[in-house]
Amino acid sequence: MRTARLAIVVVAVMLGGGASMQAQDSGGWVIGAQKSERGQINGMQRVDGEVTAVSGTTLTVKTEDGLMQVVTTDNTRVMKGRGVTVKIADLKVGDGVMAAGNLDAPNKTLHAVIVFAADAAQVKAMKENLGKTYIVGRVTAIDLDDAKMTVERPDHVAQTIRFDEGTSFRKGGRGIRMGGAGAPGGGAATGAGETGGESITLADIKVGESVRGTGSVKGGVFVPVELVVMERGPRAAGDAGSGGKARPSPNPSPQ
Repeated sequence: MRTARLAIVVVAVMLGGGASMQAQDSGGWVIGAQKSERGQINGMQRVDGEVTAVSGTTLTVKTEDGLMQVVTTDNTRVMKGRGVTVKIADLKVGDGVMAAGNLDAPNKTLHAVIVFAADAAQVKAMKENLGKTYIVGRVTAIDLDDAKMTVERPDHVAQTIRFDEGTSFRKGGRGIRMGGAGAPGGGAATGAGETGGESITLADIKVGESVRGTGSVKGGVFVPVELVVMERGPRAAGDAGSGGKARPSPNPSPQ
């Protein structure tokens, strides 16, 4: 299940979404922690995309803005698959990665404190399952009378989803748990993995908020088992928003 949770994080961010991360005692990483605007994660800048080359301790990553170099050291934590710590040499061309650290924008280089990775095949599977077994995105319209909403997904697709008597709603909380026989790393997504947060109703959700949820397609429409409103983290000083792309920190400092 950790494999699928990690893949959701990597895929959502690779696609340009606002997924955030949280460390767990088990070493796994899930959607749900504090992430600020301008591509920052807990005060660090991030670079995300597809690995095109691995050379020593440096990754070349294809991002929306072109190629970036992700430089690691012995102190950089690298995680892949089930949330286990690996070496940079274990990463392969085609893997999806999300790295956080200090950005040297002029030289298109990120000095990474931590790197998250998912296998190329798993990233592909998660992309294909977006909107089918799980949803991540920003709410652009809500129809209370017809119990449906439109979500702009990280891949910029506007998808209408519906709710039924089996859907629950929550604000905050931790993670998306995956399990069953259809999702990568374990199977079909279920909504049973959310913990914490506040129980809410559809009427409490507002246009512009970011949501995530797991469920299945019924009658050609995705129906979440549980839909969670993601709480925004604190904005870094000077942030103006930039669609999640990496930008220089006002005062970068070593981590």
